[in-house]
Amino acid sequence: MSKVVCYTKQCLPEEYDESTWYFELFSIPAERHDNVGYVGNSFFKELKRSKITPSNKALDFVMIAMSVVAADKAILRRYSPDGWTRKIELEIPLQNVEEWDKVKEKLEKMLRFLSGDFWRLTFTQLPENIDVGNFKEGKDKNCVCLLSGGMDSLVGGIDLCEVGEKPLFVAQTVRGDAVHQRQYANALGEDNLCQWSCYISKHGISENTTRARSIVFFAFALMASFGVSTNKQAKKTIYVPENGFISLNIPLNILRSGSLSTKTTHPIYMKALQEIWDEMGFNVDLVLPYQYKTKGEVLLECKNQSLMKSLIMGTTSCGKYTRHGYRHCGVCIPCLVRRASFMKAHMSDETEGGYCIENLKTTTSRDVAAAALGVTQYEKHGIESLIKGELSFVNGEKRKKYAEVFERGLCEIRDLLRIGEVV
Repeated sequence: MSKVVCYTKQCLPEEYDESTWYFELFSIPAERHDNVGYVGNSFFKELKRSKITPSNKALDFVMIAMSVVAADKAILRRYSPDGWTRKIELEIPLQNVEEWDKVKEKLEKMLRFLSGDFWRLTFTQLPENIDVGNFKEGKDKNCVCLLSGGMDSLVGGIDLCEVGEKPLFVAQTVRGDAVHQRQYANALGEDNLCQWSCYISKHGISENTTRARSIVFFAFALMASFGVSTNKQAKKTIYVPENGFISLNIPLNILRSGSLSTKTTHPIYMKALQEIWDEMGFNVDLVLPYQYKTKGEVLLECKNQSLMKSLIMGTTSCGKYTRHGYRHCGVCIPCLVRRASFMKAHMSDETEGGYCIENLKTTTSRDVAAAALGVTQYEKHGIESLIKGELSFVNGEKRKKYAEVFERGLCEIRDLLRIGEVV
């Protein structure tokens, strides 16, 4: 089992074991060991600029989330017995250990689903609570909306504003997306963006699969909820705009099964997170407005077509965006879904910077091959031959709706591959 210890400058480790990774939360460590890094060193400055005062328990969840993504990057999958699944022992400092211990097993189970690894969490008590200031200024916002810089989140923000909502957008600062995040927020209002960073610094090679990365985005959304008013049910609403096809992320061939497919907004993960937050007393509802829509349908049904079309080409979809010099590769599954969605919405695809690979017919991409095989299997044996047990977590009308959105999303990709003469 690989061990990671996170701590704050209030409670420095007494010693540093060579076989353990250490991460200082919220500040840069004075220690200069090769196994000592840090995470979120600018977070409190950004929080202060946002003038939001969270509860101690909400800040605890941020520390849990940042610790998880630090461990996710520190422990390399290649050294696991099967080359993928890790066993991670993670120590996290908190202000409310006794309360978080009550949901620890649920957290471990949720992380197991999210990253595909085995997690063992240990919470240590901070000697005193962290002072984050006390801001009373209201933002006149009535909900939180995730703003990633992607297509769905942009349309989600537009749709909310079009029906009279006043969203406070929350963004996780990522190179290549930060400028567009601000541009989209500015197009939808004023003083409406919390753009926060979870910068991780460590020595040596980092794991780049980062299956657990979305937990920080949700931690930031939870923090932002302290800057908005409640709804008619006296609860805060956090909107998670993600189309159902990508949210389910059902593998198109057997090689992408299990944790090899990301689960950043999967219904199982969302349900587990909601249950943990409920048990911890967070007055928040997670809402996925597009869980039964494809990406093409999200575009086609956007409530302000002219505004959407003026901004959509700058959005980011690619799973390998930074690796290709901040350009879309054009052939990963998210890129295929993006390209297919423009066809569905009868829009000319003028994505900023274009695609590294435009011609789908001549590419050797495994994702294009997987999509083609998935389409072929669907046409020969029906959609259930691809779904198999992937929807076993739900039944009845919900299962039917999930199966239908997956089928419609696959058909959007099929139409793209046909135009590209791949199938």
